[in-house]
Amino acid sequence: MNRITLSIGILFVLILMIYVPGWISSDTEQTNAPSEDSWQPNYQARNMRSTLYNENGEVNHEVFALKMEHYQILGFTLFSHPKYTIYVSDEQNPWHVEAEEGTLYEDNRIQLETDVEIRSLDDSGFVQTIKTQFLEINLVDKTMMSDEPVEINGKDFIVKSNGFVANLTTQEYELKNHVQTQYAPR
Repeated sequence: MNRITLSIGILFVLILMIYVPGWISSDTEQTNAPSEDSWQPNYQARNMRSTLYNENGEVNHEVFALKMEHYQILGFTLFSHPKYTIYVSDEQNPWHVEAEEGTLYEDNRIQLETDVEIRSLDDSGFVQTIKTQFLEINLVDKTMMSDEPVEINGKDFIVKSNGFVANLTTQEYELKNHVQTQYAPR
């Protein structure tokens, strides 16, 4: 090996030693930046009230929350003490849903946790209230489900179950693991 080849080789190694650490650290900074931003809400609101309409211009649902945080990158919105009013159709009365915490996802699915209560705003309806600790509602097809213990109350009955699936449009309820029914006609 002659001196020119050796000098070029040493110069090349020196250049690599100077620039490679800069290239590696700049790549690391770029990959960490989005994940740090994703933990910061894009916007927040207190005492938020919102009304959402369907494609026909009819009220789909209304929501009120003491606090709301929207995370665009993660694709969800967190609610503190949410209160939903879900409108099924013009012929049926709406349902009112309350909980301690709620998470609304981009696919119009909401998960409610802790002291969840669903009330029919129809006094003559078969089911009046449903209580559970976890509930998932699909706001598009008006269905809800839970795998937690559930108590369903009507005018003359109380049904306890471990999980259920319900369709608010058709008023059909399916118990996953029936525990007890109390029937007491008035």
